[in-house]
Amino acid sequence: MTIENRKADHIRICLEEDVEGRGVTSGLERYRFVHQALPEMDLADVDTSLRLWDRELRLPLLVSSMTGGAPRAGEINRNLALAAQELGLAMGVGSQRAALGNPQLADTYRVRQFAPDILLFANLGAVQLNYSYGVDECRRAVEMIEADALVLHLNAVQEAVQPEGDTRFVGLCEKIAEVCRRLAVPVIAKEVGWGISAHAARLLWEAGVGAIDVAGAGGTSWSQVESLCIADERDRLVAEAFAGWGIPTADSLLMVLGEGVPPGKRVFASGGIRNGIDAAKALALGADLVGIARPFLKAAAISPEATVELGGVLREQLRIAMFGIGAPNLDVLRGTPFLVETR
Repeated sequence: MTIENRKADHIRICLEEDVEGRGVTSGLERYRFVHQALPEMDLADVDTSLRLWDRELRLPLLVSSMTGGAPRAGEINRNLALAAQELGLAMGVGSQRAALGNPQLADTYRVRQFAPDILLFANLGAVQLNYSYGVDECRRAVEMIEADALVLHLNAVQEAVQPEGDTRFVGLCEKIAEVCRRLAVPVIAKEVGWGISAHAARLLWEAGVGAIDVAGAGGTSWSQVESLCIADERDRLVAEAFAGWGIPTADSLLMVLGEGVPPGKRVFASGGIRNGIDAAKALALGADLVGIARPFLKAAAISPEATVELGGVLREQLRIAMFGIGAPNLDVLRGTPFLVETR
């Protein structure tokens, strides 16, 4: 199967099939905000803005890396970018390996013309650094879309369940460290839905990454997605067994934060975050930015207007949650005493 065909299959499956993890949640449902009947502020005073890597964001939300490399992906990325520009969000594109191999596919990732002001992330699979990629390919990915940072995604289990997946992960930290040293933009290490442990975070900070996106379990399971791409029954059964694999997003976020975040570094949270209250919980636990993928994918497959509408709903949910605990800005939200674990 070509990369282009695989990308098209991934879009179709994520839109049409049930690809949520089985028996695992984000863990955010264990937390509740303690409602404040007297917030001592006006709703109009809620400020959700932040500055990250010389870009101003009006919301601490990231349209997580999803797609590119197939004809429909170009339209989806355009709709995502138009919404990100209008709402003041960050955005990542899907893995650009397809376009590095076939430059004709580069336009399916190029969104800067639609979103000149957004914080934009390029994307490559970290494991490709063990399969002939190096700093030059990373630089080309960044330049291709005029990105502000590069995501190196970590997807060991996804590659393991793919027939003929790329599974040589030995020595990868050293390769990531070289990219961090030589690339002119920050590098973000991101899982794809199984979470980052404290041990992995320590290795990544030592390698010099600028941010970690925990991308925990509880949302889309890429072993489930891959199982629906696989024709061979044996291989499909292997993939399906991992539907409940991974570290829940809330647990992974706390593991990474508990390891200690070096000065100037950032931690993002994604994985199963489905509304603005989930986002507020992740921010209150300590995330700097919150990523959402599949809900945006579904909206962007319809129209840019539907994507903006979804973003507007998320914005209002986040604002009202902050208002409901008397948090006028993100710094106060991150330090709130009004988030409690219920278990």
